[in-house]
Amino acid sequence: MAATPRGPGGQAREGFEGFDRLWTPHRMAYVAPARPTDDGCPFCAMADLPVRESLVVATGERCFAVLNLHPYNPGHLMVLPLRHVADLEDLDADEVGELMAMTQQAVRVLRAVSGPHAFNVGLNLGGVAGGSLSQHLHQHVVPRWSGDANFITVVGGTKTLPQLLEDTRDLLAEAWDRPAG
Repeated sequence: MAATPRGPGGQAREGFEGFDRLWTPHRMAYVAPARPTDDGCPFCAMADLPVRESLVVATGERCFAVLNLHPYNPGHLMVLPLRHVADLEDLDADEVGELMAMTQQAVRVLRAVSGPHAFNVGLNLGGVAGGSLSQHLHQHVVPRWSGDANFITVVGGTKTLPQLLEDTRDLLAEAWDRPAG
């Protein structure tokens, strides 16, 4: 006989599969097509949005940096090619160079604006690897601070963010082209 799933505080949860569910219908706007012609890619749809609404921080010739709409930490950016491409090996040399240069600039800007202690930088190539929007390649730049996984994050499964995304976007965009030093 299977054990009865228990919730917070140990109370029995009859008829429950052992998963807590947090309904987030607002996320549907992020994963659903923004308009019939965008093939369902929210990254490609950003080109037609006002800059503050799109959360785009900076745009280069081949790539752009954008705040993650559902960040792991404050300032969580993504750097991605303008061209809709899913596989890393399909990027041309110029796209690879600009992707990495913009990632370096993202790290510099985040250090200057918010002083994180460290970073997680990386790609999730394919859905099985964690890429929820794997049809458009994107590199994550996640600032980290000592203790950023606190009580509410670990026990409550909730992340608190101290600033509106639009305000974070404005700070990072303002600092993007500022000379280092």
